Amino acid sequence: MSDSVPASAPTPVTVLLVEDDEVIRRSVAMALERYGYRVLVAADGLTGLELFREGRHDLLLLDVMLPGLDGIGLCRRVRETSTDPILMMSARGDSLDVVSGLEAGADDYVVKPVDTAVLVARIRSLLRRAAFAPPAAGPAGPPEPDGPLVFGDLSLDPAALEVRRGGERIALAPTELRLLLEFVAHPGIVLDRQTLLREVWDYGWDGDTRVVDLCVQRLRKKVGAERVETVRGFGYKWKR
Repeated sequence: MSDSVPASAPTPVTVLLVEDDEVIRRSVAMALERYGYRVLVAADGLTGLELFREGRHDLLLLDVMLPGLDGIGLCRRVRETSTDPILMMSARGDSLDVVSGLEAGADDYVVKPVDTAVLVARIRSLLRRAAFAPPAAGPAGPPEPDGPLVFGDLSLDPAALEVRRGGERIALAPTELRLLLEFVAHPGIVLDRQTLLREVWDYGWDGDTRVVDLCVQRLRKKVGAERVETVRGFGYKWKR
């Protein structure tokens, strides 16, 4: 008889779903469970905040309209202490809802009623970003740096995935970090929004370019507005 120990099953990815509509909450949870995800649920923002603080999740899926503490407020509270991936759900796809969620620190959004295939694709994309896989720079990939890349008072260590400004470490959300890595891999080159959606957000289709603009805005606040130049009508470029 073999005394080898069988390999344990991989731990399922846990999604914290905060949605007040019971029908939507149940249907989304069931859909995600069919794809192998473990789902924690909350029906209001304050309960969602309590579950978030327990730290037993890998990604947050937040409705915009929630009783007690709405999704925008919950997103802001999460971002005070965490860079966990956040996906917002908007009932109307309303421009104000979308912009407010992205400004609060969300990584992406989906519109209800949620298409399961789109939702799972967005979740997988966010989880890949959270794994901090640096974007490639051309067919051969980026050259291996000998040490941190320095831009004035800003330094980026691609190996340790650490960003410092004035010697102080900056906490970047996964999407912000991938966006920064994409920029510094192409210094002085204009990157249009569709390219950034494809390389940073892993979109295999046309997406909402507002997610790019709002993420660039958040990144500028952290690394310095002067480092990312807007090329009107084309996109953005990292100043050498």
